Amino acid sequence: MDIVVHEADAGAAVLECSGRLNMVSAPTFRETVAKVVGDGRPRVVVELSGVEFMDSSGLGALVGSLKAARQAGGDLRIAAPSDQVEMVLKLSNMDKILRTYPDGDAAVTDWA
Repeated sequence: MDIVVHEADAGAAVLECSGRLNMVSAPTFRETVAKVVGDGRPRVVVELSGVEFMDSSGLGALVGSLKAARQAGGDLRIAAPSDQVEMVLKLSNMDKILRTYPDGDAAVTDWA
């Protein structure tokens, strides 16, 4: 999995992810979010349009990262989930907990 971190308005960070979010890449994802939150940017947008596969480990990484962001006074939002990611979120009912947006800009603008 590749993760590119962008600064955004409203003190947010956008993580542009591509590849597979699974048990192999989940620890790296968690570490990246922890670093962003630890650097004082607890508002995290995870852009998942480039993620072609996510398993339960990836879902766990998203939920754990959401908890970390909220404990730091922020939030974690999902932007542009791929069809496969959206299906996993819906089947697990996590779409009710993890807010999704059509793109990163919409997620960031909602904080402004």
